[in-house]
Amino acid sequence: MNPTAASAAHGSPPERIERGLLVALAFVLPLLEAPKNLLWIAFLLTWIVNRVRARDFGGRWEAWDTLIALWIASGFVVAMFAGIRGDEWRAALDIVRYASVLWVLRRSRYPAGAWIALLAAIVAGTLAALAWGYYGLIIAKGHKFLGLHSVGHVNHSATYLVIVFGMALAAGRAWWREMGRTRRAASLALIVYLLVSLLWMQSRAAVGAALVVVVGLLGVYAWRQRRGLRRVVIGAAIAVGVTILLKPQVVEKYEARMQEDRILAYRDQIWRIGLTAWREHPLFGVGMDNFGAIGPEQMRMWAKNRGKAMDESRLFFTSHAHSLYVNTLAERGVVGAAVLLAVLALWAVVLVRGIPEANAPPLLWTYWGGAAGAWLTAVVVGTVNTTLHHEHALLSMLLLGGWLSIAHSSESVGGR
Repeated sequence: MNPTAASAAHGSPPERIERGLLVALAFVLPLLEAPKNLLWIAFLLTWIVNRVRARDFGGRWEAWDTLIALWIASGFVVAMFAGIRGDEWRAALDIVRYASVLWVLRRSRYPAGAWIALLAAIVAGTLAALAWGYYGLIIAKGHKFLGLHSVGHVNHSATYLVIVFGMALAAGRAWWREMGRTRRAASLALIVYLLVSLLWMQSRAAVGAALVVVVGLLGVYAWRQRRGLRRVVIGAAIAVGVTILLKPQVVEKYEARMQEDRILAYRDQIWRIGLTAWREHPLFGVGMDNFGAIGPEQMRMWAKNRGKAMDESRLFFTSHAHSLYVNTLAERGVVGAAVLLAVLALWAVVLVRGIPEANAPPLLWTYWGGAAGAWLTAVVVGTVNTTLHHEHALLSMLLLGGWLSIAHSSESVGGR
């Protein structure tokens, strides 16, 4: 490669700074809170300055742009009319954070090396966070569950890990033919390590989502390659059987919940509160991050207004609804829920319409698999846990935005 071509591939210093900030953000995402926020702001500002200088914001206005704008606006509209006053304005910034990343990435035209660096940063940051988690769990003995430091609660950490697992699985399958024995062994070791760590986190929903991701991603790949799905189904069945026989903690946890007759772990009582809040404030909800402000007194007042008595034994008060759907209805009402469902719907449509061809570049397959795995995780885990916020929402948008950009550049996906 001549010097001119090399310079074009690596970009100008401002462009390299922009990409470096993005890679740094991906690395610290599961690790550190303050640097993550500072890097997001720095990346966004650098991206805007670079696009103003180049007079190129990534093409014409499209459906995604309209929906992302509505998504961001919905958080502030909900905050304006929230039924309970608390953290609703600050919480609306969470949508700004991850939706803005999606917005700018789908309008970015980075070289392949930048997208590969982003994948490497996601993996490296996750491995570092897991090492930190294992140290606190096994050596320092300061933690009861394995988790990722900046992601927080074990259920949220498990959600994050499923997304990374799906991305690693997609990458391993996409590049398998091009890898030598050493890289194949390293890829398999990474996938197994992520899966074992996921089992250790004991999140039943996350483990179930991981199985769906495996069957979904490998099934689509086999279908595109015109190969039978039998081996994928048989492999999944064997994996489930071996897991049950080995009885990891997640299986023991499930059996314990069955014996205690609380398979939902109080979620039905939590959802009852969420649906009551939605009934009281159907259009805009109680405000983002205000679910935890719903206490016994509030429920008594709502029950009294309806002329009914409150049975507190049927309620369990907590900080969020442990369901993406119930939590969104309770905190954002029909307005916020409609926008979120529209995002999930368009996300699903472009994934289905944009399944790569069998001979598509491995990078395209990897980002498609990462985006598909993130969607499956949000939807499946979202039935019993509050997904698509904070770190795992940012991670999902990194993968979705990356795929939309790569697919647009390769002209292999239409209709966006």
